[in-house]
Amino acid sequence: MWRSLTSIIRPCVESSAAPEQQRDILKSVSKTFYIETFGCQMNAHDSEKVIGTLEHEGYLRVEDEAEAGLILYNTCSIRDKAEQKVFHRLNEYKRMQGEGKKFAVIGCVAQQEGTRIFDKAPYVSLVSGSASYRNLPQMLARLEAGENRITGLDDRQTDETFETEFVARTNPHRGYITIIEGCDKFCAYCVVPYTRGKERSRAANSVIDEAIRIADQGFTEIQLLGQNVNSYNDPSAKMTFAELLAAVGSVPGIKRVRFTTSHPRDFTKDIVDAIDAVPTLCDHVHLPVQSGSTAVLKAMNREYTRDWYLERISWIKAAKRDISMTSDIIVGFPGETEQDLEDTATLLEEVGYDQVFAFKYSPRPNTPAVTLADSIPDEVKVARLQVILERQRAIQKASYQRHLGEVMEVMVEGHNHQRGQVTGRSSQNKTVNFTVTDPILPATGSYRTVKITQTFPNSLVGEAVRVN
Repeated sequence: MWRSLTSIIRPCVESSAAPEQQRDILKSVSKTFYIETFGCQMNAHDSEKVIGTLEHEGYLRVEDEAEAGLILYNTCSIRDKAEQKVFHRLNEYKRMQGEGKKFAVIGCVAQQEGTRIFDKAPYVSLVSGSASYRNLPQMLARLEAGENRITGLDDRQTDETFETEFVARTNPHRGYITIIEGCDKFCAYCVVPYTRGKERSRAANSVIDEAIRIADQGFTEIQLLGQNVNSYNDPSAKMTFAELLAAVGSVPGIKRVRFTTSHPRDFTKDIVDAIDAVPTLCDHVHLPVQSGSTAVLKAMNREYTRDWYLERISWIKAAKRDISMTSDIIVGFPGETEQDLEDTATLLEEVGYDQVFAFKYSPRPNTPAVTLADSIPDEVKVARLQVILERQRAIQKASYQRHLGEVMEVMVEGHNHQRGQVTGRSSQNKTVNFTVTDPILPATGSYRTVKITQTFPNSLVGEAVRVN
């Protein structure tokens, strides 16, 4: 747990310390920080890099922005009205401006909006995109010297972003490794190529070395990250993505390896073969389809058809292991018809996803689709989204029921004391809530064998069983 700054400094300041010592203690208060993170796992891992760097530079992380000398806002630009939400949040921080606090906006919205952030929120002192985090020590030194309007926005093509010397792994049970940054796909609706830059991959030996370090730190689960993780192209030309998966899965001490997010255009059969062959690779694939209509897919510039996508699904279904499948869906893309929506709904049924993340289309800055006439009213988008969610809920209810009576290994992620349950996750990435008979609850990151006794559309319920 983070420590309260007040609890740290008050005993010192109220003691008989000399006045000059008290001044030194109070001066150190400015080297405290609070970070708020929004977005995907890559943003969460970016924050781990930022936290590690700040702590190495002598900063103390606090759990309350009121106690922080530096407030950082790690932003995401994917969702609807991301910029407005950022500036709304910054406006909430504005009330602290008179307290001598410094403010930093980092991440995708920072890269997207650039120096316009200073114009809209002049009390912000630092704006940095994710590729510039390795330069944080220099930017912090400038900030401490009293400089304002500090930027780190021009490094989207660098591959040096992978070699981050200091990482504070804040997830107690999973270690993240970014293996590829950026995107070359330029889907019509997506802002990622403009905020993260072009695709550049990390050398396989560097990935494996970090996996070994993570295992040595006691982690048993690793998640490989990338905007298009399976577009990985080893610059040393030694390993395919599937081979890298197998290599990370073979690191001693690692029990589970996950990866996200895959792009259908780069999803190859050898990935499925690797999952079949290497038990530590989790039996779960997240393969965003976005639409079940070939016409809409073409308008989105996804560069595959419905049938092409379904061929990849057939590889997964033919695997020896029962591989869970999840996806992303966008409804209401400009030009989408009722038949297009029905094509998406029937795709859900044909695939039988275990979970779908569905969203209304919203125009994103700088993307090709922003020039299209968004002719579908918001109320229609809302209704269409509800159609997809209701269809998927029925599919999930039937899908999860297949686990009734099954015995599975579950990694402990937390405890629900109110319900008297332990919360965990299966290899298929499904939430499992279960009870134990032991008086001492199992530790976070440990594993338990659980028999499933009840199923719901979004979770499983069970009881821990002993394995002889």
